[in-house]
Amino acid sequence: MEKLITARDIRIFDELNNEQTDCPMNRLLLSLMCLLFCSQIDAQQLPLFTQYRQNATIINPAAVSEDYMLYEYNVSFGASYRRQWIGLKSAPSTQTLFGEYIYDGISNVGIVSGLYVMNDQTGPTGFTGAYGRVAGLFSNDPYYNGLSVGLSFGAVQYRVDVTEIRLREFGDVLTDADQSKVYPDAGLGVFYYQVLQGGFLSGSRIYGGVSIPQLLGLDLTFEDNTGAFYTKRVQHIYALAGMYNELSNGHFLESSVWFKYAPNAPMNLDFTLRYLMNNKFWIGTGLATSGSFHVEAGVIVGENIGLDHNFKVGYNFDYSITSIGPALGSTHEINVSYTFER
Repeated sequence: MEKLITARDIRIFDELNNEQTDCPMNRLLLSLMCLLFCSQIDAQQLPLFTQYRQNATIINPAAVSEDYMLYEYNVSFGASYRRQWIGLKSAPSTQTLFGEYIYDGISNVGIVSGLYVMNDQTGPTGFTGAYGRVAGLFSNDPYYNGLSVGLSFGAVQYRVDVTEIRLREFGDVLTDADQSKVYPDAGLGVFYYQVLQGGFLSGSRIYGGVSIPQLLGLDLTFEDNTGAFYTKRVQHIYALAGMYNELSNGHFLESSVWFKYAPNAPMNLDFTLRYLMNNKFWIGTGLATSGSFHVEAGVIVGENIGLDHNFKVGYNFDYSITSIGPALGSTHEINVSYTFER
């Protein structure tokens, strides 16, 4: 679900006001944004990822990374950068940093732990959050299967740069002072994976999980000239499932789906198909029910040249195939990670 009109932000007023107003598309977008000040609008509030499998541990605090499931690398560090709607300079951008460690040395119980920092900015509004996560991994042999239950916890700073919020012919919307608020946040999730034994799919991996990454619903209230401006944040429900079908030794065809639901907003499904070649590179493509199409590719350097670690770089190009897509422009996402076994 693209971040079009949401309850979390006031969108890109200055950018549109600087465009030619005789453009029907610009007038349409500006009209939609004006609705934010006269009615409640509900939609996806949290940042999106097109390469969601690379960010599974942020989406679900109980998730086990593919680097562990496929290659037994239990330590990983990474970062991602996503710029949505490249045609608009004030469009959403998201940056993340993460680290993960899986300890599987205890009989029948392992520990999945991690840290991540996320920053998201859309026009005059944004947030920055820092989180820790911990999950119990229950398994007789964690390489072949496991059930994990996890919790994330942290603090998030929400901010509004009110000097950038203006509506043509209506003047400033808020006061002339920037405002920010800090709130606690938490997430909850469960995750399961299994290596299939015997039959046509022997050696293939299946996985699935459900999470509520924003467990604490809250109302963000900022003072304005007439009383208060507020954004209500609500719980989202995510489900992630897929299968690594082993074609031959080290070659996988992965099919996956990410289900997203926010109250009073349309449900969204994001489908992706990827081919992973012997821990060397991957290519993939996908389609979302929100009307976006994407292609992705990545390279993996390390184990294939005799090292005991992997360095991965992935790139994604996303484009909306809806009627409004050409006015918004494309979306780009880059992921890098470093993984090894300890």
